[in-house]
Amino acid sequence: MHKSRIFRFSASVIAAGVLLAGCSQAATVPSDSSGGRQTAAPIAPSGSPAAAGQGPRKVDSGQDPSKLPVGSLYKNPGDNRNEIILADVRHTAVLIGDSQSQPEGSWPRAALGAIGYKVYTVGRGGTGFVAATSTTGNYIDALQRGDWVLPYGTPPLIVLQGGGNDASRKVSDEQITSNANRLIAALRKRYPLAKIAMIGTLARGTNAGGGRRTQVDALLGTIAAKAGATFFSVGDWITKYQVAGDLVDGVHLNAAGHAKLAGVLAADMAAAGLRLPADPVN
Repeated sequence: MHKSRIFRFSASVIAAGVLLAGCSQAATVPSDSSGGRQTAAPIAPSGSPAAAGQGPRKVDSGQDPSKLPVGSLYKNPGDNRNEIILADVRHTAVLIGDSQSQPEGSWPRAALGAIGYKVYTVGRGGTGFVAATSTTGNYIDALQRGDWVLPYGTPPLIVLQGGGNDASRKVSDEQITSNANRLIAALRKRYPLAKIAMIGTLARGTNAGGGRRTQVDALLGTIAAKAGATFFSVGDWITKYQVAGDLVDGVHLNAAGHAKLAGVLAADMAAAGLRLPADPVN
C-alpha cells in the first residue's frame, strides 16, 4: 500500500488527451470500470444526454423513471431538477472535477475504475470550486443552474476533485471554503446515502515550487475534515511520485503520468475503505 496523507473523518451525523487548466471541455460520458465502454447515451457539451448526431432528448417528468431509456433526462419532482438515467447507478461513482479528471484515462477516473466503480464524470476544464468559464459555472453554480446534470437514483460514492483553477486565479481561502461547503451540503441533501470523498489539488511539494496549488490542497483537506468527508491530499504528488517528467505543460499529465498516479490513488482509496462493496447474496 502506498503511504500518503489520507484524512478520514466521521461527521457527527452522516445522512447515510490533456488540456490546459483554463480550457473548456465537453462533459464526459459514464464509463465502466475498465475506463472505456460507454454505459449511457452520449453527452452533449451542456452535460445533457444526446443521441448520436442529434440534440438533447426531451425532458420527461411523467413516466416511471425505471422505464425510461438509458441516457434520458428525467425531471425529478422531488427537487424539480433534471437528472440523467444511468444503466447502473448502484455501481457508479459520480466524479465532479476539472481537466485533471476529464480525459478518459485520467488518474481519478482510472483509480475509481480500479476499485470497482463505473464512473460518471461531470464538471469542465477551467472550472473549480470558485473558478468558472464563459460557458460553465463553478461547481456549485453549474449544479444549481443545470450546466451539467447528475444521475437519477442513489450512486454509492461522489468524489470532488479540483482546486487547480482556483489556485491559478488567486481565489481567496474564504471563497473556496464557502463554495465547497455549499456544494457538499447540496450533494448531501440530494444523495443522503452516498459517501463523499475529496481529492485535493495536484502539485509539487512545498519545497519544490508547489506554491498556491499546495496551499489550496491543504485548505481542501481542512474543509473535508470539518465536513466529515474522506480526503486524499495530492499537493505534493508531482514531487513525491516523481512524475514531473510526465507533465506536458507543467500542470497536466501524459498517459504514463495518469497511469502512475491512478495506481497510487486506487491503493489509497482502497485503504480508506472506498472500494465498491460486493452486492449482497440473496
